[in-house]
Amino acid sequence: MFRAIIVECGSLLPLFKSASAACALQGKRYLTHWHHSPLHVFIPGMIYMVTASTLHKEHFFEGDDRLTLLQEALFASAESYKWELQAWSIFSNHYHFISKAPDEDASLKQIIQRLHSFTAREINHTDNTPGRQVWFQYWDTCITYEKSYYPRLNYVHNNPIKHGVVPDARLYPYCSASWFESKAEPSLLKKVGSFRYDRITIPDDY
Repeated sequence: MFRAIIVECGSLLPLFKSASAACALQGKRYLTHWHHSPLHVFIPGMIYMVTASTLHKEHFFEGDDRLTLLQEALFASAESYKWELQAWSIFSNHYHFISKAPDEDASLKQIIQRLHSFTAREINHTDNTPGRQVWFQYWDTCITYEKSYYPRLNYVHNNPIKHGVVPDARLYPYCSASWFESKAEPSLLKKVGSFRYDRITIPDDY
C-alpha cells in the first residue's frame, strides 16, 4: 500500500515557520555550484510540489493501461523512499504531485529517477523503441508557508477539471480527489476547498 497521508489543519505550522529560512539558505548553497534551470533544492522533512513533463509534451501515456502504470509507479517510488504523498494528478504527458520528504536523506531526485527510468523502459518495451527518450524534465517547489500549501493541494486535486478531462475531479481515477474526500475530515476538506488556485503560477501548459 502506498504511503499517503492526510495533513490536519495546524499540524504543519511548526514546519512552515522554519521552512522559508531553510529553503533560502539551501538555495544559496546550490546556486554557488549550479547555474542551470530548473533549480532543484532539496531539504529533508519539507513538503514539495512536483511537476514533470514528457519530451515535447508527447502523449506517451495515453490510455488506461499506461496511466495505471504511471500512477502505480509513482506510488511504488514514493513508498520505496518513504515519501508521503498528499495529492497527485496523472495525465498522458505530464503529472503533478505534492509529497512530504522523509527526515532522512532520500532526495527527490532519487524518486524521479526511479519513476522515469522504470516507466520509460516499460513503454519503450511495449512500443519496441529501446533507448527512446520519454521524459523531459521536472520542476519542484519547496512549499514554505501555509497559504502556499493549501491552494496547491486544491490545485493538484482538481487538475483534471483544469485540463477539461472530467467535470468533477472525483470521477478521474488517476488523481487524488476521490481519495482525499474519503479520508479527510470535513474541516480540512472545507479549508482546502476555500483556497483559490486559479492564480497559482505552475508549469501546466499541456
